[in-house]
This record gives sequence, structure tokens and C-alpha cells, in this order.
Amino acid sequence: MGAREWLVVASLPGMGPLRIAELAAREPKWPQGWLAGMPQKAAQALRLWLEHPARSPLRDILEYTQAWLDGAPGRHLLHPDHPDWPTLLRQLPDPPAVLWVQGDLQALNSPTLVVVGTRRPTQEGVDNARAFARELSRRGWCIVSGMALGVDGIAQQAALDAGGASVAVLGCGTDVIYPPRHRELHQRLTETPGGLLLSEHPPGTRARPAFFPRRNRIVTGLSLGVLVVEAAEKSGSLVSARLALEQDRELFALPGSIHNVQARGCLNLIREGHAHLVRDAQDILGELGHWASSFLPSDALMAIDTTDPLLTTAPSAPSENPTTGMEGPLPDDLLRWLSASPTPNDALVQASDVSVSDCQQRLLMLELDGWVTQQAGGWVRLPPA
Repeated sequence: MGAREWLVVASLPGMGPLRIAELAAREPKWPQGWLAGMPQKAAQALRLWLEHPARSPLRDILEYTQAWLDGAPGRHLLHPDHPDWPTLLRQLPDPPAVLWVQGDLQALNSPTLVVVGTRRPTQEGVDNARAFARELSRRGWCIVSGMALGVDGIAQQAALDAGGASVAVLGCGTDVIYPPRHRELHQRLTETPGGLLLSEHPPGTRARPAFFPRRNRIVTGLSLGVLVVEAAEKSGSLVSARLALEQDRELFALPGSIHNVQARGCLNLIREGHAHLVRDAQDILGELGHWASSFLPSDALMAIDTTDPLLTTAPSAPSENPTTGMEGPLPDDLLRWLSASPTPNDALVQASDVSVSDCQQRLLMLELDGWVTQQAGGWVRLPPA
């Protein structure tokens, strides 16, 4: 279907994101297949638009959207059949049916990480948010957040300052500046290369409290992982953390002082085993780097620094006659898949076709014998003594 059809479906009464996604999964033909699967009121509204479009209330939203699209460059209406529709959103049970987008669409072609945290960060939290956003941007990753005050906005500013990409998912229309203090950031995300604003609400929609929990599912759904920089025990950032776990995204948290109330949420996530403890950007890339090729189109991978050993997508195939620098066979076939570049555990398991427990046990024996060692990002093979 095209943009008009998706916008019509999204605007029908009683057709929320979950119902639309369940119906779309059946791949119905347009329009009869959709009509057959809709509740009565939605089907009646669709028939009216199909048969008498001038009399349909849907005409207003279609004309308004077209006027908005024509009003300035960089405006788009994305939908599941659009070539730039974010692949990761297809994994959600209730993805948005359409997204109003303003800015640089190329931002969606980079591997993505959410950075969230308290609205009242300590100076250490401010510094950490900036440092992680800059470093990840330098390595070709896009920082996603909700343009909130505090850690969220700080990370997005830092990503743009570093010449990287950042996407803000709004709980209002893309033309509404919320919070008002982020007027400059809103403008940068609209006009700067790599900046992008998106929302499931039409332009002109004012921010409402009920919109933000729904917005958060898109924030986390767009990304491979979520980094919580600072969060109190009752922080709204923990909602994003919970969503990340529900959506099977990787969750990361920065440890902080036990005396810092803004760090207690992060400490709890780590203590309960929900989040990876993070010390630097390499800890994140060691977990996520190899997933990038699974979710991104091939042209997006060209933008990633493939010379960075932490971003290798899988261990390279072994040579037919590997050598150890010594006479005799290798003590373990796992060595054929290891090199001087770190290889993550799951990539090694997949490449060598062995179980996780067997792989771990064999790596331990190889480590004790001085053949391998573990570094940030995975296992490396040591040179011959």
C-alpha cells in the first residue's frame, strides 16, 4: 500500500497500532481484505472514503498531511511499505502505522543506540552522557532519545556536535517544540545533517502526558540497545529500561557511587542482572557491534568503521591450513576462528557450531594453556610464545 492508504488506515476509528499490526500480518489485499478484517465502524468509514472521498472526514487529514509535506524540504510520511521504514520496528507487536518525519532520513541508516537518564544529572552524569555520545557517534552509531531535558538532550547535542547522527522521537507533532527549552536542539535536529525528528502524531499535536509512555516504545524499538546513564530509583528512564527488556533489546547501565541518589536506578539494574555494567563505549560495542549487519541494509554498513575490531560482524572463515607458528596441529579447532581482533562469545558459538557451555569450557582450557585471552569485545588468540 502507499502512504495515502496507510494514513487512512491509521486514521480509522477503533484501529489502534496493535490491531493494525495484527491485520497487516495477514497480508490482506487492498481494500477488500482490510475491510473484511476491520471492526464495523472502521469498515464503514473506509467504505465511505473509497466510494465518496469528498464526503469522508478522512479527507481533512489527507489534505492537511499533503500540505505539510509540501510546506518544507525534509518532510516525509513513513509507513511499513516505505523503503526507509526502520527495520527494527517490525519486531514490535504494536508498531506505529505511520510516522511523520522531518530532517535527514539518512540518520535511520546507521546502527542505533538509545541514551536516556535523569532530567537532573550530576556533573559526572553530564560528562558521561557527552563522552559516550561523542565516542559512539565517532564510530558511526546514531544516538536515539526523546529530546527530554537532562541526559537525553545532552547526549543528542553531543552526537550532533561530533558530526554524528541523532534521532528524536517526540510525544507531540514534529513541529511542536517540547520541552520549550529545547528550541535550539529541535532546530538542529531538523536542519543539521544527521538530525531527525519523528512522531506517530500528526503535526500540530500538542504534548500530552498519555503520549509519552507510548512514545517510549518507539524510542527503544528503533534501537539495538539502551544505555541508562543516570537514573534514580523512581526515574522515568527505568520505563525505557523495562521496554528494552520486553523488546529483547540489550540493556546497559553506568555504575555510580552508592551515595549518588541519581545512580541508584542504574545500580539496581546491574545488581538484578537486567543490565550490562558499562565502563566505556567499547563495552557496548563488544555486545552490539556484531548485530549491526543483522538489522541494517547493506548501504548503511558502508558507513561503519569496519577496521574497528569491536565492530566485526562475525569471525572470518578459517584458512584451509592454519598455522600456529609451531609444528603440529592446533590443540583445539576453536583457534581457527580466533585472531588478534576480539571475537564475541555468541559470534564464536555460531561460527563454530558448538554449544555455549562447550565453547566456554574449551575457551577456559585454552586460556589456562596460554593460547587465548579475553579482552573488551571478546576472545583473542595469543601469538606463539
